[in-house]
Amino acid sequence: MTTPTGAAQRSIWQHYLHDYNEGLGLVYERFILNDFLHDLLADGTIHSSLEAPIYGMAGVSGINSVPLAQAGCQVTLVDDIPDRAEAVQRIWSELNLTPNMVVVPPTGWGQLPLPDQSFDLVWNWAALWYLPDAEALLKELARLSRRWVFVAMPNRLQVGYWMRKWLLDRDFFATVDERWVDIGLVRRTLESAGVKIVDSGVLDVPPWPDTVMPANEVLQRLGIRSKKLEAQFTGEGWSWSTMAYYLGQQPDLRARVLRYAWLDRARLPWQMKAVWAHHRWLLGEVQS
Repeated sequence: MTTPTGAAQRSIWQHYLHDYNEGLGLVYERFILNDFLHDLLADGTIHSSLEAPIYGMAGVSGINSVPLAQAGCQVTLVDDIPDRAEAVQRIWSELNLTPNMVVVPPTGWGQLPLPDQSFDLVWNWAALWYLPDAEALLKELARLSRRWVFVAMPNRLQVGYWMRKWLLDRDFFATVDERWVDIGLVRRTLESAGVKIVDSGVLDVPPWPDTVMPANEVLQRLGIRSKKLEAQFTGEGWSWSTMAYYLGQQPDLRARVLRYAWLDRARLPWQMKAVWAHHRWLLGEVQS
């Protein structure tokens, strides 16, 4: 396994620092995550949060914590690429928000320069497998939280994961530490660091597989050549931007996107949804 460096990742994230058209799947994922974060805030005990690292989700970097900041939380973000961190601050400034940005070296995830028990919520969305030492980061999350730890990772049970691994994007899996999609390993690591897991489940269960690439690119990689079909996923009419929603430019975007959320919202045991869910998650409480 070769962990990608900042330079190797550049082609993945650099484009979206200025082009906010992320695609339907990513915008759906963000809105589902936003709802989950709002639910966490409901009991009024979360006033500060730390997201580390910020780059687990594709698309526009560093905006996962925007709904927390909009709700009044003091937000701290951690990244390991200085120019990306600077760009994230610029993106947040467009929303009249200012996160506390901390930059660490790529090998510094096991020693974050922050005091013990500094945050009510510490969390990470799908970034563990990019790290040289995810175990060290999880232990840091436990150290830095005074109450909640939330971690989500891609769900290896769903069909899109295996489509991506064996058909669409084989090279990607040589750049990550795939052990960390085992949510049981994440659980055991957090528990060994003094975190009691109080809830778990699945999130992001739309009616399409998780291929982490635009639909027209999926068609191309599958060898499907149909201009009529590709036209359905390209052009001016196929534009999906969470930032446009946050900026008030597309106020109806959330309603248009979440019409696909019938399976996420279905009153079914999460174990039944797991065969199609894109992510699995754990919520833990730090034991004093």
